[in-house]
Amino acid sequence: MAKKNTGGEFDHHIVAVRMRVVGEGNLNLSLTDYDDIQTQNLVDMPMTPTTRFEVTRLANFQSQRTRLVGSVSEIDEWFRIQRILVFAKPVAQEYPA
Repeated sequence: MAKKNTGGEFDHHIVAVRMRVVGEGNLNLSLTDYDDIQTQNLVDMPMTPTTRFEVTRLANFQSQRTRLVGSVSEIDEWFRIQRILVFAKPVAQEYPA
């Protein structure tokens, strides 16, 4: 009997995040696992009015489940995210029981 893949049991290596974002200020980005055991802060993304470029930030993060966290630090900053691409490769199918 073939084992059905649930989609969440792979260990992924994330190498980059590309976003289409418009706004004012700087968008602070970080990758973290679900329990905040591992965290990697990415280079801040300066936001501008609409351009034809999508900004890519390099990463080196490996986890079974990952969150992308975006925030601003000033009260008058704002952003609108239109697209997020996460470049990841599965490196292990599952851990032994």
